[in-house]
Amino acid sequence: MSRPRALVLQAPGTNRDHDAVFALELAGADAHIASLLDLADDDTPLLDAQLLVVAGGFSHADALGAGRMFALSLEHRFGDRVRAFVAAGKPVIGICNGFQTLVRAGLLPGALGHNASGGFQCEWVTLEPQQSVCVWTQGIGSIDCPIAHGEGRYVHPDVAALEAAGQVALRYRRNPNGSTSDIAGVCDPTGIVLGLMPHPENHVIARQHPHHVRGAAGGLGLQLFQRGVERAGAV
Repeated sequence: MSRPRALVLQAPGTNRDHDAVFALELAGADAHIASLLDLADDDTPLLDAQLLVVAGGFSHADALGAGRMFALSLEHRFGDRVRAFVAAGKPVIGICNGFQTLVRAGLLPGALGHNASGGFQCEWVTLEPQQSVCVWTQGIGSIDCPIAHGEGRYVHPDVAALEAAGQVALRYRRNPNGSTSDIAGVCDPTGIVLGLMPHPENHVIARQHPHHVRGAAGGLGLQLFQRGVERAGAV
């Protein structure tokens, strides 16, 4: 059986592209990296992909706000193709800066503001999957993974409606940044597009956890990528 084709989008300043490829390959995908400039010359990799990742990092040095320039480029050059990608049922995930990008591009609800602490935070957190329509989180357990962001506080004007629609996909067990209702990740109404601030791609093998040598590695982020790859293979 062939491995689903996954594409990781990068922009100047992203730094988790190779981590995402590693996670996708472990999960069973055939993963490749492409920048928006690459795709402007030849969009075949996007057209052929069955799964799309918008990588984390500091795209365009967070000029004009985290993810804003990445979102403008994505929407201007490939907005119609990405929406067609989602309409075809192909899974999309945006991680950290990728989440900020998808929110600013209008593909996910809400907004991301500065952390309640007022500063950049880098620490390990535990994520709890919620009852939702999200295809990425169906049947998974809790995930332990790091955060690394300064603008990760998720806000939404009507969390009750968001939750009623099944769009709250992940919550923090302990809220690190002041996100409304402890929300760590949300999906679109179809459940195909997921965005989250923490980095599950940085805990896909047990030894990546700082407490692994003490026998307390926690839940792997790999399970999230496995769900996405399973969905991509079924489309």
